Order: sequence, then C-alpha cells, then structure tokens
Amino acid sequence: MAIFTQRNNFMKILILRFSSIGDIILTTPVIRALKTQIDDVKIHFATKERYAKLLEENPYIDQIHQLINKESDLITELKAEKFDLIIDLHHNLRTWLIQKRLGVKAYKYDKLNIKKWLYTNLKIDRLPNLHIVDRYLATLAPLHIKPDTLGLDFFIPEKDEVQNNWLPITHQNGYIAVVIGATYHTKRLPPNRLIELCDRINQPIILLGDEYDRSIGDQIYRFFEKNSTQSLNEEDIRLKLGKKAVVFNACGKFNLNQSASIIKNANFVFTHDTGLMHVAAAFKKHIFSIWGNTTPKFGMYPYRTTFVVFENTQLKCRPCSKIGFEKCPKNHFKCMNNLTFDFYLPN
Repeated sequence: MAIFTQRNNFMKILILRFSSIGDIILTTPVIRALKTQIDDVKIHFATKERYAKLLEENPYIDQIHQLINKESDLITELKAEKFDLIIDLHHNLRTWLIQKRLGVKAYKYDKLNIKKWLYTNLKIDRLPNLHIVDRYLATLAPLHIKPDTLGLDFFIPEKDEVQNNWLPITHQNGYIAVVIGATYHTKRLPPNRLIELCDRINQPIILLGDEYDRSIGDQIYRFFEKNSTQSLNEEDIRLKLGKKAVVFNACGKFNLNQSASIIKNANFVFTHDTGLMHVAAAFKKHIFSIWGNTTPKFGMYPYRTTFVVFENTQLKCRPCSKIGFEKCPKNHFKCMNNLTFDFYLPN
C-alpha cells in the first residue's frame, strides 16, 4: 500500500465528484471497493447540493459533504475532517484547489482530455478500449484495490419505490421505459423520431424525463391518443406508423428516485446517453442506448449489463463533442435524423 500519514485510528478517505447524475453513479464501484476492501476505513464524498440525494441511501458512504454556496465554506468543513487521502474523480481546477487547501495526498483519475480532443476535432482515435468505471478504479491501484464484478449501485429509499397502482391500468402488467430527456439537444432524438421509436416498440410505454421534457412527452402521448388528429408536419408519418403504442407520459411527474424505481421495474429500457442510462445499468436492465453527437468510445456506455447501441457510424463529423450542443454544428443532425432502429422485443 502507498505510504501516507494516517491521522486517525481508522483511515479517512474523501472522494471528490461534483457532477453530474451519470458521473456520480459511475463512481459507485469505487465507493464500494474502498469500503469493502480496506479495514477500518471511513468514506466521505463531496458533491454539489443538488446531487447529494443520489448518495444518501448508499450504505458504503459514511458522510456526504455538499457544495451549497461558497466553495470556501466547503473547504473549511473538509479541513476539519483531517482526511488521510483524497480520491479525485473529477480532476478539474476546483478539485485541485481543494487538494492544495487540505494539504492531503491525492490520487487523480486520467480524464484523457487530449485524446478526447484529438477524436472530436481531428477524428484521431487514441482512446483506450476501457470503460470510465475501470479508469476510475485504476486510480486506486496504489491502494491495491481489486475491481469486483458487481457493477453500479443505486439505492432507492422505500418511500420512493413506485407502487403498481400508481401507474395506469394499461401499464400495470408490464411496460417499456423510454427516457426521452438528455442534458444537451444533440443527445436527444427529435420528437418525430421518438414517435417512430415508440410505434416500433408497440407495447405499453412509460416516458421518462424532467419537467423540461414534459411538453415533448405530451406531444408523443397526443399522437398515439385514440382519434388524435395531431400533425408533426411530417406528411406521411401517419401513413407509415401504426399508432398502436399505449403511452404514459411520466416526465416531470416523478422525482429521480421514483424514476429510478420505474426503470427498475421495466421490462426493457430505451435511453439516450444520459444519467438514467446508468441508473438502468445499476439495475442490470436490458438497455437500448441511443447515441447522437457523442459515442460509446468515450467509455460511458452501460456498465456490466446487456445493452444494444443505436448510432450512426457513417458520419465523418461524429463525434463533434465529448458532451453535447444545443444545436447541430452542421445544421443537419444526421446522427439522430438518419439513425436506424433495428431491434426485436418479445411480447
């Protein structure tokens, strides 16, 4: 084991990851490995206030520290803990400053920023064939921590477990979860393509997303509603589609834990490259992952679960960003508009 000064009768380790939903869920194998493989260890985790609820039920965490307003307040709080070691899974200027102010030995994960820049800007692929979770775990190599095979963790409080009678009768005997939201526009299918996808699924569907996604969910619901006359300005969309899907728009109606519960009980999950994809992976769901401007090659595909990838691999402009944009830089959005949905679901 690496040499450092232990200040307590037990080892006290601070994990840093401030955002976002998916990235924090992807740290859970690190949390579990540290807690279960080191004797007499206390695990603390620092994150932004809005993401703290993701970790509150995690039994491997002893204490959560929240960045609420001032960064200086958080640093003062952390200094009082007298940590023995920092595991930096964010690795940015903020976490560098925290390390310096705490004066504690730190292990930092490699973000591969140069290799990502080469791939997005020059289409030179030097990225390792390695999931980001395994890169996170590689950060622990000096501690001789061994990766396990348990995958991701997500713990839902009992009060947020969605009961069957909370759902429409049409969905109480089984459903497919379709996550229509994502942080950036270029990670999301346009509404007409979501309608095509739902029609192809042709089973009871629950749409998941936040309040921002509710209007798009309503648009999809109205399209499949009996005797609907809604038009999406696609001249032949009605002729091509059977309009057989039974859709429940849950966007904005459930909190994150409740949405996770819906995913947990789904037969299959269709999702963009977003946080709920990693929630689905934590519950070992069969995932159909939909990729626009980003790519699974960045290492953030579903971890240790069965999954299928939908992506347009014929575009020279893709990937155009490691994160996403509010508008296609080429103004054609072919990564989503020309995407092929090729799958089979048993009834």
